[in-house]
Amino acid sequence: MRVLGIETSCDETSAAIIDGEANTAAVRSLVILSQDVHRVFGGVVPEIASRAHLTAVVPVVERALADAGVARESLDAIAVTNAPGLVGALLVGLSFAKALAWMQGIPMIGVHHMEGHLFATALEHPNAQPPFTALLVSGGHTMLLDVAEWGRYRLLGATRDDAAGEAFDKVAKLLGLPYPGGPHIERLAAHADPHAGGSRYRFTRPMVRSDQRPGDPDYYDFSFSGLKTAVLNAVRASANTDADRAAIARAFQDAVIDSLVEKTARAAHAYERTRIVLGGGVACNHALVAAMGERLAPLGATVYAPSVRLATDNAAMIARAGLFHVQRGERSDLDLDAFASAP
Repeated sequence: MRVLGIETSCDETSAAIIDGEANTAAVRSLVILSQDVHRVFGGVVPEIASRAHLTAVVPVVERALADAGVARESLDAIAVTNAPGLVGALLVGLSFAKALAWMQGIPMIGVHHMEGHLFATALEHPNAQPPFTALLVSGGHTMLLDVAEWGRYRLLGATRDDAAGEAFDKVAKLLGLPYPGGPHIERLAAHADPHAGGSRYRFTRPMVRSDQRPGDPDYYDFSFSGLKTAVLNAVRASANTDADRAAIARAFQDAVIDSLVEKTARAAHAYERTRIVLGGGVACNHALVAAMGERLAPLGATVYAPSVRLATDNAAMIARAGLFHVQRGERSDLDLDAFASAP
């Protein structure tokens, strides 16, 4: 089966072609056009993003088809992100997908963006198959799931306030680093002495306590708003921000990673999973992947993380998730709507 994937949930216009059946599906082409204009504003401006998608969606899809050597007439289905995301941005991709599906007389399937991230890693790691524990960490979401099989997901915990990726962006801004903040904080933290600055720059691990037990409402949940405030206070208290910047970045990243790793280890132990799948933009943080592998090695677990290209928003993961649903006989009607949030 040949599926065209379209992703426009935020500030990347992406299209991809995948070929194959279920776990043998291969990426024939993947085009991602990022909107660098948002760097000027230090964050994504929804109206600008939507207008940029309008300009880019047609040439991006045409490029994906050309790169794969595929004609529109040979497509079997179209998968498109319809939730969650910026509604204006989602509507651009969804409207285009509807028109193309109607014109070609082929099925269209709406895909939940976060389910796409679950499938992304399997496109590069064939063994990243259920059952597994999944940690999805991006600019808009942080969630921990038990995946018994494709299409059957148990949400164990999620952030109660800010997503991990958003925390990286906000802390980067506090430290005078460019947007998006994650890669810049990671590079800066890698050159820092973890002991520099003494105890002043060791932040409390959010929502991680020794007295937590399974069944507690916060046992699997995350929170990063308090950590951002702690960093703000540290920056304000610093007599020399330039000299302390690397130490603060390292302390912040360590706190985030320790929280993510501890909660994931709890889930893997509770559900006896030996495969851990990471997804979302923060999943390509090398320090996170290394810490996760080290922490879960005693459990005999293997950690699978996507490359940068498939960790960030992309249409290949949407096409792969869509392939799964289409092969089960599922279809979306042409009155399918876009939603800013979805369970």
